[in-house]
Amino acid sequence: MTAPEGPVAGEPDEVLDCLGQRCPLPVIALARRLPELPVGAVLRVLADDPAAAVDIPAWCRMRGHDFLGTTGPAHHIRRAR
Repeated sequence: MTAPEGPVAGEPDEVLDCLGQRCPLPVIALARRLPELPVGAVLRVLADDPAAAVDIPAWCRMRGHDFLGTTGPAHHIRRAR
């Protein structure tokens, strides 16, 4: 896991609470919500499913968004396009 730096150190533009949800629900929620945010926005996804630590960064790579890091259950994504 990585410590947040830069824009992640502050407050995100939005928080998506997926605590208690199991794979694949956190990634589905992320895929639905991120396109509604402006380019450059930072979304904090709260997900405690162990699979989210792998699935969320992989989804970001596949979709071309910036995965900024993870702190505990908080995964930070910047919308790139």
